[in-house]
Amino acid sequence: MRLELSLLFAAGVIYLIILFLLAYATERGWVPARISRHPAVSTLALGVYASSWSFNGSVGFAKVEGYRFLAIYLGVTLACLLTPVIWQRVLGLTREYQLASLADLFVFRYRGPAVGALVTLFMLAGSVPYLALEIRAITESVSVIAYGTRPAAIALGFCAMVTLFAILFGARHPAQRDRHQGLVVAIAFESIIKLVALLSVGAFAVFGVFDGFGDMNRWITAHPEALLALQRPVKDAPWGTLLLLSFAAAFLLPRQFHIAFAESPGPRSLRASSWGLPAYLLLLNLPVVPILLAGTALKPDANPEYYVLGITLAGTSNLLSGLAFVGGLSAASGTVILTTLSLASMSLNHLLLPLRPPKQDRAGAGPSDFYGWLLWARRGLIVAIILSGLGCFLLLDKRLGLAELGLVSFAAVAQFLPGLVGVLFWSRATRGGFIAGLCGGIVIWATLLALPVLVPQTFGGSLSSLRELLGLHEDPWSLSTLVSLSVNGLLFVFVSTIWPAASEATERDAEVHRAGGVVTAGSPTEFRARLESVLGADAAQAEVQRALGDLTMRLDERRPAELLLLRERIERNLSGLMGPVLARMVVDDSLRMDQSARTALAEQLRVLEQRLREARVPLQGAALELEAFRRYFRQILEDLPQGVCALGPDTDIVIWNQALERLTGVAEGDAVGRELSGLPTPWGELLGGFAAADTATSQERRIRIGKVERVLQLYRSRLKVASKTGGQLASHLAGGQVILVEDLTDSKLLQAQVAHQDRLASIGRLAAGVAHEIGNPLTGIACVAQNLPFDMDPAVVGERAEQIVEQTRRIDRIVRSLVSFSHAGVGDGARDEPSSNAPFAVSDAVEEAMHLVRLNRQARGVESINLCSPELRVDGDRNKLIQVFVNLLSNAYDASHEGASVKVSASTNTGRVLIHVTDRGTGIPDGLKERIFEPFFTTKRVGEGTGLGLSVVYSIVREHGGSVEIESSEGVGTTVTVVLPMAAAAA
Repeated sequence: MRLELSLLFAAGVIYLIILFLLAYATERGWVPARISRHPAVSTLALGVYASSWSFNGSVGFAKVEGYRFLAIYLGVTLACLLTPVIWQRVLGLTREYQLASLADLFVFRYRGPAVGALVTLFMLAGSVPYLALEIRAITESVSVIAYGTRPAAIALGFCAMVTLFAILFGARHPAQRDRHQGLVVAIAFESIIKLVALLSVGAFAVFGVFDGFGDMNRWITAHPEALLALQRPVKDAPWGTLLLLSFAAAFLLPRQFHIAFAESPGPRSLRASSWGLPAYLLLLNLPVVPILLAGTALKPDANPEYYVLGITLAGTSNLLSGLAFVGGLSAASGTVILTTLSLASMSLNHLLLPLRPPKQDRAGAGPSDFYGWLLWARRGLIVAIILSGLGCFLLLDKRLGLAELGLVSFAAVAQFLPGLVGVLFWSRATRGGFIAGLCGGIVIWATLLALPVLVPQTFGGSLSSLRELLGLHEDPWSLSTLVSLSVNGLLFVFVSTIWPAASEATERDAEVHRAGGVVTAGSPTEFRARLESVLGADAAQAEVQRALGDLTMRLDERRPAELLLLRERIERNLSGLMGPVLARMVVDDSLRMDQSARTALAEQLRVLEQRLREARVPLQGAALELEAFRRYFRQILEDLPQGVCALGPDTDIVIWNQALERLTGVAEGDAVGRELSGLPTPWGELLGGFAAADTATSQERRIRIGKVERVLQLYRSRLKVASKTGGQLASHLAGGQVILVEDLTDSKLLQAQVAHQDRLASIGRLAAGVAHEIGNPLTGIACVAQNLPFDMDPAVVGERAEQIVEQTRRIDRIVRSLVSFSHAGVGDGARDEPSSNAPFAVSDAVEEAMHLVRLNRQARGVESINLCSPELRVDGDRNKLIQVFVNLLSNAYDASHEGASVKVSASTNTGRVLIHVTDRGTGIPDGLKERIFEPFFTTKRVGEGTGLGLSVVYSIVREHGGSVEIESSEGVGTTVTVVLPMAAAAA
């Protein structure tokens, strides 16, 4: 039962209106993003792989090739298994560099306009027959189920509808970098319609034509030749060629590349598609064999390519026939729309724009509406490509099968496999090798497959003769695929290996070392002004603003490194607008680089590191190992507990690690690239002054941050780079320096507390002697005071009063010495009291220390002799150094016998003062000399010492830039030598 043409036309129009509405609702945001961007939608959109060949032609292909028809779908499954290896790596490149098509990808890797033009022209040649296939499938489908058909009119009407849809929802934006979510949702909906229609026809084949699976099995038993026809090709013909062709087509066909990469929402969708797409194709192929058997049972002499439609006419319902027609319409329309959009983008970027760029206005500025020019150019190309498919349909031999036309395109895109290997895996691949291999493959493809299949009356005989000469009897696509890919791959490898492209190596080096120059435009505003001559005012403004937004950069940015990054981002964005070749040309012409100018070392290194991270050719071998070590050592610097600041020769900050960021509160991003003196107060003055000092390699500085004073130890090391082969960058490394900043605040506080505890312990040991010393003058005062009432002579009273005052002064001196000694450095040390360094006489400090130690009763049997010259002066904190002398004299007295003497002498040596404390006591055993400066180590009995004395001595002397040396012999005595810097005036 045939249908009226008007009904089919109405069904087709209604279906396309539904697609229009669905796409429009998605674009308007009426379809929730959680649905439109769900991975299932992207997976179903990839189902556009199932074209009219799959929907109608699979049954015909199964009629000829038997179960080999499954190879067309098994190859896709194999490709999906390699999603992490191929698909995700291609997606990363296309998203990062805004590559909208396969031609963009190859041009990105094999630089040069010839690459883009060659890929585009060959893709057009290989895809136009596929467009003709889709148009033919629709016209013949209508002829099968409708009366009064006119193929040319049907083809023209179909092309008009898909052209309108492609323009409205695939060319709404001037750049392919903008995703067309409405289009993707519409294509996903079409995949659902195809699946529902084919499963419905399959169910009709089993339960409508046959009376269930049992009846179908009885028919197969009665017609064993039908089952034999399905099995024989599997045994007699190889599967490898079909698997390879479908493997390549899964992601290299223009429509597949467009959905998988240009319209992909991200890696998550690809991971879902890696199993979702094979599952969808499996469901789509389940009805093929039942439909083939049903068609054979009903119409054994009919064209099996249209059994999907033909068997529905045996039913009594027009609904199934209409559904089958709509399913075929969805398969054809989705394929034509996406293929055309992808080809239009390639043709615009690599054929039209390089040959006919947009015209400038009379004032020499860019076009007033550059975006509009691009948009209408893309729409014009869409119309031209669809018309070329229509023309091919009208000229092709009507006897050609859908499978033959499909395999012509499959074999064409397979020629890009060697080049893709070079993009992803082989860093030595060159532009010359790619072009040579592709040209060789094209010649073989055209000679052995395209021309004999498309024009069999002219070239078919020569192909048959060649196959017989070579002794090959397989299908034509096996021979052409084997020979063309072999020639392609061999030429690709041979030319890339034997003919090294020095110019390409130079290009890659220049690309990596472009950080050595500066952009001549000094601000984003100037960027916009220079781009206006090519893009026009509106487009230039939009592109600069877009790049600034991508980099979160301000309009008043002036730093050369940031401007270089802005230039690169503009080039990437323009790549999605007009292709990588033209984008490079526009940026190089408008935003020129001054290679003679040098940026700061920090900026060079930062840009160079970013280029290494984004390198399109992965590092290998020794280079990869060196990069791993570089990252390892860089991480060590970042994780060091001390602050690290590396400077270039111009004192620009190259490295500013996390410890320094925490200490100063200055973020790494705000520090790197700046002049050291330009840091916020007080860091610019502190670090800049230290870096500018000529001689000092270490320095202790105190700075106040808010209400807290911090003690910092600064160390500096100048860099010397002696490399004759390090290139331009290495020659600019010499003259830099590294500054280490160590925060000593907490350790200084601890040292002050320990020293204070040691002083208190000393006072405790002196307590008895102090009481005795104070007791003598108090006794004298008491005696004098008792006699005062009886002394009536004024002169005697005055003399007695003077004696009382003198004894009071003696007590005051004792008390003041103790108070001064106990309070020196008290408080919280490093935080509250700044260091009181000043020149003072060594003999005075030694004398005061002796006075304090003599207060101890145990020291009274030992004589102390001060032999220090009053002229010798040192720089330092007098109170702290008195504590040093007190500790050394106390140890000397404790080690000496009654009646012995302790001598303190001083000498000078090259600007240093050497103070010697000598006793003739018990000495230090040899086995203990290495431990005497350890905290809490003591040889005294419990309760007689804290073990902190010499540790405090060592800390205080080191703090003053000096050293402590000990010479001791057991049973002979000990000499402790304290070395301190001489006061400047004395020096």
